[in-house]
Amino acid sequence: MIHTSSIGELFDRVTATFVYCPWQAHAGNIHTAQHREFKVRQPLYTPAQRRRRDVSKWTLVQGILAPLQFLVFLVSLWLVIEYLATGDGLAVASASVVIKTLFLYAIMITGSLWERDVFGKYLFARPFFWEDVVSMAVLALHTAYLVALFTDAIPAQQQMILALAAYAAYVINAAQFVLKLRAARLQSAHGSALSNQLAGQPQ
Repeated sequence: MIHTSSIGELFDRVTATFVYCPWQAHAGNIHTAQHREFKVRQPLYTPAQRRRRDVSKWTLVQGILAPLQFLVFLVSLWLVIEYLATGDGLAVASASVVIKTLFLYAIMITGSLWERDVFGKYLFARPFFWEDVVSMAVLALHTAYLVALFTDAIPAQQQMILALAAYAAYVINAAQFVLKLRAARLQSAHGSALSNQLAGQPQ
């Protein structure tokens, strides 16, 4: 059973461990972070918001859906590129984009519920305002693909190109969230380390 106090930590860790990054600070290495100057004007969460995040059931849901969606994206991207390169496998590639879009809808809906729990707004809360703006573009492009697919408004090859445009926007948006959450995690670790150092100094 997962305790609510550990859900927030899981949410922090999933962004720091799922996608490889060559910089040491990516993994939350405090020794590296201590030598960096963090230029974040405000913490991502207030203490009250962090507590709400830790007890929200949607925090765990987001932590599960985000890596699953990324895996579906990788498979679908390969299938789309394979179709564009060879002309074979249209049905499988199309189905994979539909599945990816359904994952996107799920994470957008539950993400809005998470944002409401933590920040009191379903969308465009201050800490994630620009991430949400780009998310709207990602949602629009994925939805445009579904419309094109089911109405046959454009040829199949153009549908796949539209899917790639949607995927490019998704990658940008995912990078926004990952970098924001990593920065917040490193800032928190840096602050904790500094507090411990100060606590250990003689008065």
